Amino acid sequence: MNAPSTPALAASFTLGGHTLRNRLVATAHATAAVADGAPTEADHAYWHRLARGGAGLVITGGTAVAPESTLPRRYLTEAWRPEIKDAVRRRAEAITEGGAVAIAQLVHLGRETLGAGTYYPPVSAAAVRSPREATAPHPLSAEEVRRVVDAFRISAANSVQAGFDGVELHAGHGYLLAQFLSRATNTRDDEYGDRITLLAQVIDAIRSEIGHHPIGVRVSVESGDDSGLGLDDLVELLPRLHAAAPFTYANVTTGVRNTYVPGMATTSPPLLSSVARLRAATGLPLLVSQGFRTAADIERALKAGADLVGMARPFIADPDFARKVVAGDERSIRPCTSCNEGCRTFEPTGSCSVNPELGPPDMAARPAVPLLLSRPGTSSGDGPVAVVGAGPAGMECAAALARTGHEVVVFDGAPHVGGQTRLAGRATHRSGWLKLIDYQNNQLADLGVQLRLGTAPAPAELSEYAQVVLATGAQEAAVSVPGTLSTFRSTDFLDRCADLVPSAPRVVVLDDGFGWWQGVSAVESALAAGAREVTLVTPGNGFATGISAENRTQLTNRLGGAPLRVIALTTVTATTDGGMRLRGVLDGRETDLAADVLVTVGERRPCRPDFTPVDGRAVRAIGDCVVPRLVAHAVAEGRAAAEAIADHAS
Repeated sequence: MNAPSTPALAASFTLGGHTLRNRLVATAHATAAVADGAPTEADHAYWHRLARGGAGLVITGGTAVAPESTLPRRYLTEAWRPEIKDAVRRRAEAITEGGAVAIAQLVHLGRETLGAGTYYPPVSAAAVRSPREATAPHPLSAEEVRRVVDAFRISAANSVQAGFDGVELHAGHGYLLAQFLSRATNTRDDEYGDRITLLAQVIDAIRSEIGHHPIGVRVSVESGDDSGLGLDDLVELLPRLHAAAPFTYANVTTGVRNTYVPGMATTSPPLLSSVARLRAATGLPLLVSQGFRTAADIERALKAGADLVGMARPFIADPDFARKVVAGDERSIRPCTSCNEGCRTFEPTGSCSVNPELGPPDMAARPAVPLLLSRPGTSSGDGPVAVVGAGPAGMECAAALARTGHEVVVFDGAPHVGGQTRLAGRATHRSGWLKLIDYQNNQLADLGVQLRLGTAPAPAELSEYAQVVLATGAQEAAVSVPGTLSTFRSTDFLDRCADLVPSAPRVVVLDDGFGWWQGVSAVESALAAGAREVTLVTPGNGFATGISAENRTQLTNRLGGAPLRVIALTTVTATTDGGMRLRGVLDGRETDLAADVLVTVGERRPCRPDFTPVDGRAVRAIGDCVVPRLVAHAVAEGRAAAEAIADHAS
């Protein structure tokens, strides 16, 4: 029998004189574990853990080259400052000691402030306002542009002297170097009106400082006919740039601020179909990035001509992503769901909704305290554990306990695992949650955990267990609206919308004013089911105000042209057979709205059984049955409960 062939992604690759152990790249990202512009010990620990997970190349992000490109909270690394070299050196060593080649990505934000403001005026190639900013930037003079070149040179020299193997220039995502590359933002008539001139000068200046060390260039395909930096532009510019100022590799991704970190609606790598064209345009080593999650897609990209394939969030969710993919063990990868929640907050540092091991500085894990309903006796912990509830909290707890050798039985009254998260994952453009549910379910099966679905255990049955963990989730409360129109809770509507909407095509969603995913999913699912009109009514001040900026921007982009109307600062007071009565929350003015069905977003309330434990038996509650919150809290509390039980038993 022939031995299975080694996947292309596992092959080594030589890049600028450095041998990469495989074709998998952890592309630039940052956790914001930076104080006063210098990486902290928590930052070093993060990168060391990631590098040990098997990536061939690790690129660190969030590294600014000049004061005017920093943020008030100073959580970007300030690469131009020689006094932080020791901290940067520890970051580089953390990566190289983990077996990966270390590259520092350097960026100047230009006209983009990341929504955080700045102490300095935003700058750009010309006074062209970003659609993400309220005012136009200051156009750089030729002398100021030359100072930008020098800033990149100094920052690159500092990075390599501190131990990085090379640097990557961020000329994508709408930041300064991309602003000079773009036809839409570079309207200059001086020497820098040639779109490659600034970037070529930066490359030459850096090469004079760091010699043979690799210099990469990251560019991004911007969408829209008026973007000024589409795929056609890059196919033209990359060869011309390399001829003018040779660099080591091209890293191609997509998007600008608020779109370059795609949400759950993006279900396949956007550049996969363009790899062959990019390969034909340049003989440089080619790294393609964004949206890669599976070995199959990575292999497709490599077969189409990519030399390397990059990911960021999958490494945040599971730092062992590369090792597991190379070993053919995708089933054990904790999946990135593309939820854009924890990883996009930076409060105080980046986290991850599905990875409970990624905690804030000086903490080994995400903080989580299960609710202790009864204290364990001296013998509690010896014997099997019952977990009631097979949602993210319960399954995380059960799997973690099984890994420590505990016998665990999981009960759930539903016929399938996942709880409310499974229903959330069935909503239009929210299927990423199903990846987490499938992963956890597979873990339970692989660890031999007993699942008893379709049954709610009686107190007498639970008395057989040494410890009990309640993970029974939450339920949505009905919103009382008097009248006769068919009215459904958002959870019930999501479960039935495909059957309801064809005969009730005018849908009104009454949001609770918090602008979270329940209302958003009801709207998108109604539209996907063929609704003729959808109206979102909210006492709040807008639509989707509670979700992250990236998710909100991508949501509004994909809803462009949809038959959707938003009525803010308004509520529903009553319904009739053919519509409802609205009232403005500010002026009290009442109006009528025609509709066939009303969907209400109600408060989520804990659903915890009234369970009286036997003396000495520990009972803990985790997740939404304590207080309804996010998947991140459920997963972290599930892990914390398992650790508390294991610690007591040891």
